[in-house]
Amino acid sequence: MTKAPTGQERPKDNLFGDPEDLLIDRAERARRQWQKEMPEVKDRLAPMVLLGRLNEAAQVMSRDYLAPAYADIGLKTGEFDVLATLVRSGPPYKLTPTELYRSTMMSSGGMTARVDKLEKAGLVERCPHPDDRRALTVCLTEKGLNLIKSKIPDYVEMQHEAVGGLNLEEQKQLSDLLEKLIRSATDPLART
Repeated sequence: MTKAPTGQERPKDNLFGDPEDLLIDRAERARRQWQKEMPEVKDRLAPMVLLGRLNEAAQVMSRDYLAPAYADIGLKTGEFDVLATLVRSGPPYKLTPTELYRSTMMSSGGMTARVDKLEKAGLVERCPHPDDRRALTVCLTEKGLNLIKSKIPDYVEMQHEAVGGLNLEEQKQLSDLLEKLIRSATDPLART
């Protein structure tokens, strides 16, 4: 097998490659590789690094913090989100499917399946809509309410642990910047 020429080869004294490369994240490593491979775009790679880091941060937070927290509760991400949304909506802890979809952090695609599963587990029930006989609302059961309220303190603590590498000022700054990024990405008129 012939090795593709890569320019000036550096001796690798470390089994895993250049020790300096081990200290950079994946997004920075990709940026450096693109700079070498396509110098004509080398000054336009900052968004690639930013989006790469956002993607990796989301994966790490989901894999290492959120998914284990949901598993401890005995739920999947979307199921937890439905129950938590009903609880945070306040008494009487019921929403229409459309209100649930608009209030959760997930797509509408699997809402019916999630509600079905939660209903089988006795955590929610479908109740008649008070104003529309043709419609239903999703109502939290006592069992669902107790489950979420008993687990939220641990869930909040896990979130503190997940972002513990940032001080409170940095957390607020990142949160504000992400809000601005989301707004500008979804509404071009919001760009400044």
